[in-house]
Amino acid sequence: MSDDGFRALVLEDDPDSAEFVRIALARYGGMQVDLASDADEALAALRRSIYDVLVSDIQLPGRSGLEILPEVREIDPTLPIMIVTAFPTVTHAVTALREAADDFLVKPVTASTVVERATELAQRARRERDSSRQRVLAVGAHPDDVEIGVGATLAAHAAAGNELVILTLSGGSVGGLAAARHEEALAAAEVVGARLVHLDFPDTHLDPAEGVIGAIEDVVAEVAPHRVYTHSANDRHQDHRAVNGAVQIAARQVPSLLCFQSPSATVSFAPNRFVDVDGFVETKLRMLAAYVSQAHRDYMQPDMVRATARYWARFSPASEVEPLETVRASETVARASAVRVVPGVDEDDGDAPSAPEAPSTTPAPHLPVGRGRPGAAP
Repeated sequence: MSDDGFRALVLEDDPDSAEFVRIALARYGGMQVDLASDADEALAALRRSIYDVLVSDIQLPGRSGLEILPEVREIDPTLPIMIVTAFPTVTHAVTALREAADDFLVKPVTASTVVERATELAQRARRERDSSRQRVLAVGAHPDDVEIGVGATLAAHAAAGNELVILTLSGGSVGGLAAARHEEALAAAEVVGARLVHLDFPDTHLDPAEGVIGAIEDVVAEVAPHRVYTHSANDRHQDHRAVNGAVQIAARQVPSLLCFQSPSATVSFAPNRFVDVDGFVETKLRMLAAYVSQAHRDYMQPDMVRATARYWARFSPASEVEPLETVRASETVARASAVRVVPGVDEDDGDAPSAPEAPSTTPAPHLPVGRGRPGAAP
């Protein structure tokens, strides 16, 4: 991520002013610049993508640039915010400081000043993000398992700038042509910028003792993940149970190991972590849409995916949730997780309740466990 050019979001309703800032940042700052003309458009952009700096006017249609600062901080606590306005007042300045705006410029302002200040803020944000970036590994038995279980959570991690690797252990030939399913898996991973490691163990005959543990250990050693997601042991499918057992051994040194729900999970599936994925379910649906060969399955239907996310939200203040069983959760996600987790216990606690008791209503730092964007990841 540090090798990429900076990304800026400009929130400005005046077309001429917006174009002035866009040209300045793009031409003289080498930035990729997106424009938003009102608060809702800007917040939607922040939920979809990660930016290095937000340049915002105050006077806007609907909510002002200052009024949305708390929501911006909720979505991305480390995003630098530069307020640029032609109508400054003491009240504006005080509000900007109170809501933690990082810079306050008064128009008219030169292009060089805008570029200089925005670049300084973006450099600082990139350093902070790079230092706290997580490596996340999601392990599934078959193509589409990971996307069904934690697709929205991975989207939240991606929005937080975390490094994602999806390990799929079989070609999924029982459910379709292996070659086609491999291409579908590549397309799904690309939606969230994940790297796909696709192995060819026999579908429906995964055996931890027949090389599966060693294969997962190799990937864990290469990726050195901070967090691993995999199948729950509470599942009717023999491959899913086998992968759970293999991952528990192969990832025994990984600080956090959490298990997702599959369509074949049993009633014994007992989540105690609830990832707030508000704003990320649509990305999950794009990942699932890549699996054209599986489109006929009930659990791939958008209405079912949305309904499932809404159902699990009954255990969380969020509107859409993905549930997880905790095997280990020994680390705290620093700022940049767009994932906000609402656990049955605090994220720092090593022990979690075994059943979905009423969770704390205080969200963990943003990774998304409810993204907004990644903060404290699930």
